[in-house]
Amino acid sequence: MTAPFATLSDFRSILSRLPGPDAGALAAAGARNGQLTKPPGALGRLEDLAIWVAGWQGVEKPRCERPQVVIFAGNHGVVAQGVSAFPAEVTVQMVANFQHGGAAINQLSRAFGAKMAVHALDLDRPTVDFTAGPAMSEAEVVAALACGWEAVDASADLLVTGEMGIGNTTAAAALAAALFGGDPVGWVGRGTGVDDAGLKRKAEAVARGLSLHRAALGDPLEVLRCLGGRELAAMAGAVARARVERVPVVLDGFICTASAAVLEKAAPGALDHCVAGHVSAEGGHARLLAALGKEPLLSLGLRLGEGSGAALALGVVKGAVACLSGMATFAEAGVSGG
Repeated sequence: MTAPFATLSDFRSILSRLPGPDAGALAAAGARNGQLTKPPGALGRLEDLAIWVAGWQGVEKPRCERPQVVIFAGNHGVVAQGVSAFPAEVTVQMVANFQHGGAAINQLSRAFGAKMAVHALDLDRPTVDFTAGPAMSEAEVVAALACGWEAVDASADLLVTGEMGIGNTTAAAALAAALFGGDPVGWVGRGTGVDDAGLKRKAEAVARGLSLHRAALGDPLEVLRCLGGRELAAMAGAVARARVERVPVVLDGFICTASAAVLEKAAPGALDHCVAGHVSAEGGHARLLAALGKEPLLSLGLRLGEGSGAALALGVVKGAVACLSGMATFAEAGVSGG
């Protein structure tokens, strides 16, 4: 599907009229859950998770048979500020690794039956260093949003978005600070493994970016344009498309969540179709999830990105859905109810 927007104003208009879950499906799934052969609430959070999936899929018995994992890659001009332990060419090299099936996300996608695709966005043309100017023009951020929008398979029953981009934890920290406030020091983390000096440079770069683009801080989409990156914008576009198609989304780590947070700040409730797959070890992720009211499914100390934590959480979602849709009711099993 070709993206139905050509400007940020068009995209903003789409966010103003997002669909909600199917109320009838939510009620039917909840009623079914109450009749399954188990004590009430015995499956804990799995019960709410499965009913949530049912509501977005619009069915009493949800499914997770065609999950999609989409990875976006982009390069960042802010790398010039010494914010990463790795050079920008690693982005290109890792994209090749994804394409040849050698990365962690390839293994996790395969393990949980997800169809995976990788989209590289102008890797030979990094965004502008946001300490010197806006990271992207309007045309560039719209093109990245459109790439994400068009990458989503409308027939998927669950979506995971992931990323690769040297320097993108700095861009994510800048987005988080711009959207939710606070000292940049509280939002930056070690990313690819920077030392203390590198961590200081990241915080300083974020502070300079916030100062330079202070006029944009009241508009979340302008924040994305000025401080974000192509792969972050693409993830936001994909999450928005999933909402329009009523495809549930499992959010990955700090970078993915920061990009999705742009949608929530632009249109409160825009992330109701999203669940947090995990909380990462990256600085600021737990704080960001708390600001969004998202309780993570997993906490395993992951900080790889690539969509890896969300892909791993697919197993939890699959288990939740399998129980709601596949378990027998008391009547079906001939078991006496409590």
